[in-house]
Amino acid sequence: MTHLTPPAPAPAVAPEPRQRTPRGATTALLVVATVLAGTLSPLQSTVNGALGKEIDDGNGAAVISFGSGLILMAVLVFARPTTRRQALALPRLIRSGQIGWWNYLAGLCGGAVVLSEGIAVGALGVAVFQISLICGMVISGVICDRFGVTSEVKQPVSAPRLLGAVLAVGATTLAISPALHVPGAVVMAVLPFAAGLLAGWQPAGNAAVARSSGSVLVSIGFNFLVGFTVLLIGYLIRLGTGSGHFALPDTWWMYTGGALGLLSIAFMALLVRGLGLLLLGLSSVAGQLLGSLILGAISPSLGEGIHLVTIGGTVLALVAAGIAMIPSRGPRDTNGAEQS
Repeated sequence: MTHLTPPAPAPAVAPEPRQRTPRGATTALLVVATVLAGTLSPLQSTVNGALGKEIDDGNGAAVISFGSGLILMAVLVFARPTTRRQALALPRLIRSGQIGWWNYLAGLCGGAVVLSEGIAVGALGVAVFQISLICGMVISGVICDRFGVTSEVKQPVSAPRLLGAVLAVGATTLAISPALHVPGAVVMAVLPFAAGLLAGWQPAGNAAVARSSGSVLVSIGFNFLVGFTVLLIGYLIRLGTGSGHFALPDTWWMYTGGALGLLSIAFMALLVRGLGLLLLGLSSVAGQLLGSLILGAISPSLGEGIHLVTIGGTVLALVAAGIAMIPSRGPRDTNGAEQS
């Protein structure tokens, strides 16, 4: 680390501007890095959407995507003795009740997002999909914070946070308006919106598994295992009843959905230390929305393309996320006592 020595005549004043400039520049660089990392989410949606379209089975696409992520996580977890022991201790923790059944919902939430990607991105386009997903997550965040699901502190539903939720609904409606004439378009838009509502519960489940096992890596791996198991069971049932079919794509990059998801998680975990949750969340959402617009523009074959109202929905979704992330005054703990 380089230490700057202040000039002798004014030691109390000279160092101040030198400290502010690097800090501001570092924050700006971290914000840019987070925006770029946020583009991994729409890129993953694009890959999984193309995969679902290629094999004509969204459930099969979700199984392939989750399966590839599960394989990578297994390699990461079992490569180290410490995380290997922590992972092998999970059955004991589950039997003893230290990991409650509701924590399985974390994996189910992730599975719902990937499943909706394989089904809906090809019909909606990646931009509309991401807007619907993020708006669902905004509303879920407001609800979960109100009941203290993802934190030890309850956030009351203040007027700004309620406004953010209303704007999120408006952004979704605006984004899908060009496709309202298409049969099933509303149902397709409901899929990512519902997945976003479920995804708000995911951090709580992952955090509980991480606390019990002592490892965030094990928690993420458990998330992939549960999601993959549920998706695979559903897929096998569909194959058995003749309503699904098995196929593998010939294009290599269609197998990268799981890796992109892991990269996104890893980057966010690294960047949150330098930015904090609020700035990280806003920068990430901005990256997701801007990335989805760019990908939608350069990949018009996947979905409905970019309309002017899609851009308007993107801006409105970003505003909704920003408003909803503002902490409420006077948060209360889970027993209802007001925090100072």
